[in-house]
Amino acid sequence: MKFQFFTISAQSPSADQEELNRFCAGCRVVNVEKAFVADGDRSFWSVCVTWIDGSGSTGTRPKSRVDYKEVLDEKDFAVFVKLRNLRKTIAEKEGLPVYALFSNEQLATMVQKRIHTQSALSAIDGVGKARLEKYGDAFLALLKQEFATQKPVLRQKELN
Repeated sequence: MKFQFFTISAQSPSADQEELNRFCAGCRVVNVEKAFVADGDRSFWSVCVTWIDGSGSTGTRPKSRVDYKEVLDEKDFAVFVKLRNLRKTIAEKEGLPVYALFSNEQLATMVQKRIHTQSALSAIDGVGKARLEKYGDAFLALLKQEFATQKPVLRQKELN
């Protein structure tokens, strides 16, 4: 992992913001940390971006894009869309990219495995304690609400 640091002026942030946005659009962002430094007219945001370059040096291959509309059945896809909308709302409120909360793959896993507890949510690959504490309750509430209104679905492998 690599780090990139940015300083964004509180007085005139436009150019600095554009630089940060261009950087984030060109790499795989793992984490973003920010802090406001109050110093009168010289106040600024300090932003640290943790990222992985796309050269494959991490030993992992980039995953191909998944069409979850094809992977999930109609009812599951509807829940998946609601989870994405919740993720987008929270991310916009916190000024974060949506994938900083949960990936599409993690959201699909929540739906497919009918996640309804914090321990089950924490068992999903990449869902650590911090995400669980910060976002778990909101996502679990939506999942519980959606699954409570759905009739149980028997999967093909459950029939055998």
